[in-house]
Amino acid sequence: MTHKLALLGFGGVGQGFVQILREKHEQLKELYGCDFEVVSISDLYKGSLHHSEGLNLDKVMETIDQTGKLDDYPEEPGLVRGWSSEETIGRTNAKTIVEMTFTDVKTGQPAISHCQLAFDVGKNVVMTNKGPVALLYNNLADHARRKGVRWLFEGAVMSGTPALRMPLAALVGNEITSIKGILNGTTNYMLTKMEDGGLSYEEALKEAQELGYAEADPTSDVEGYDVMYKVLILAEVVLGIPLQRDEIKRQGISEITLEQISEAKAEGKRWKLLGKIEQNGGQIRASVQPEKLDLSDPLAGVGGATNAITYECDLSGPITLVGAGAGIKETGFAVLIDLIQLERGQI
Repeated sequence: MTHKLALLGFGGVGQGFVQILREKHEQLKELYGCDFEVVSISDLYKGSLHHSEGLNLDKVMETIDQTGKLDDYPEEPGLVRGWSSEETIGRTNAKTIVEMTFTDVKTGQPAISHCQLAFDVGKNVVMTNKGPVALLYNNLADHARRKGVRWLFEGAVMSGTPALRMPLAALVGNEITSIKGILNGTTNYMLTKMEDGGLSYEEALKEAQELGYAEADPTSDVEGYDVMYKVLILAEVVLGIPLQRDEIKRQGISEITLEQISEAKAEGKRWKLLGKIEQNGGQIRASVQPEKLDLSDPLAGVGGATNAITYECDLSGPITLVGAGAGIKETGFAVLIDLIQLERGQI
């Protein structure tokens, strides 16, 4: 049976996801029995399209490549234009809403409102935004359960690397006593360049911005806010422990100097910005801060823009997962994995 999708937001991730569907459509049907069809796309700046029998994704991408506007998609019978995100959620015949809008991580909006409306009209939500998960996890999870729908968000922590699904599915039965990870590729790239290339903090930041790893305003990355929200998600979703932002000790990398980098190197250590959650005797401590790691630590060997996370488990011992923490194709893959799991009725 065809699984109809409505996409909210059609920036890089949305377009990357559509490209995956174009490339993998037949393979997904043959290997996994998944037939995904996009019936609606709504973007605040590019316009919106709906066709109850499915949009031609080749034409969609050709139009975007040529003009950047969904409004320039060629006319055809049954095509509807001009729906807002809210109208799309309420009127589409899609089974699942894929939420990929630009969302303010401090408020979780507009993604939170999109989730609530979708649940109310009986639609599943797959999303890549971390704000709603970090800020309103219990509320939204309960809302989805009450309405008999699913809410999946693997891409919210480490993009296409299964930082949430692995502990929930593959590590089940363990008690996870601590989680620590390199959860921001921008800062990890900068620290790597400071150590290997001898760049100052300012030089490393400039290079990261030139490569597109860092925003023009890099505060969220370099001061640890991005990692802080991911720590909130990991605590809530993996450990079942709700935390507030002010319970997480936060410090970024902007004060790290080349002298400190050299001193750590002489000690056989390496600086990393870590997000950490530790349980001890019923107490929990959470932090985001630079730490010197022994070179024997698996996280110490993770360089560049790569992310990694270690789960300390009572039965299996420490398990470390390494992979991309960002990227258009990688985040599009996270959406695909959630949709396949949705079809299978799994986590």
